[in-house]
Amino acid sequence: MDNIAHRTYIKIGEFLKKDIAQGKYKIGDRLPTEREISEKFAVSRTIVREAIVMLEVENLVKVKKGSGVYVIQLPEERAKKQPDSNLSDVGPFELLQARQLLESSIAEFAAQLATKNDIAKLKKILAQEQKLLHENADDYSADRDFHLCLAEITQNDVLIKIQHDLWTYRFNSAMWAQLHARILKNDYHHLWIKDHENILLAIQRKDPALAKKMVWQHLENVKIKLFELSDVEDPKFDGYLFNTNPVVVGI
Repeated sequence: MDNIAHRTYIKIGEFLKKDIAQGKYKIGDRLPTEREISEKFAVSRTIVREAIVMLEVENLVKVKKGSGVYVIQLPEERAKKQPDSNLSDVGPFELLQARQLLESSIAEFAAQLATKNDIAKLKKILAQEQKLLHENADDYSADRDFHLCLAEITQNDVLIKIQHDLWTYRFNSAMWAQLHARILKNDYHHLWIKDHENILLAIQRKDPALAKKMVWQHLENVKIKLFELSDVEDPKFDGYLFNTNPVVVGI
């Protein structure tokens, strides 16, 4: 696979975006069910789920559990707000370094501000991650939600927006798509969930230093695994540029 556009879930997502752009579905309308989309395009429901996650990350739709998927923004409106297109194919290791620097500080801040409701929300997301893992579902939406929730705890709109943009870059990266498939094949998701449990524990303890360390280590663990799974001969491989840490987090 040379380009993320060739991935099936991207194609399905683009079909849905086209329908929205052409007025077939307006703001507030509910999209067809997962099963209906699956049957229409003759693809698995897992593929449809990833396509929906893509649209959700782009802030075009909102998933309401037990109700359906609803259009909340038109593609042309999204285009005016989307991140710099020059970063549309950012390398995975460059992205991970940026996330380490930003998200570790977000967690440090969140540990000071987290309320009982915030803790309950993180626990609910973590439970959903564990449920999806046990179902062997190719669904990382709860992983994304966990990280976005940390940003939302800060109540800082700039940090929340940047966090959303980082996930958009991730979904638009060709190398991320390739490595994502290898991660699924090697079943590393349970490791990330364990990391999330450690992060949640630090937030619960209201320990900013520990929360910062746990998020940094989590993304370091991801980076190590991705490096192991990478094709170092790929001309887009950027691991050697970002395989050392510019910041040392204290023990």
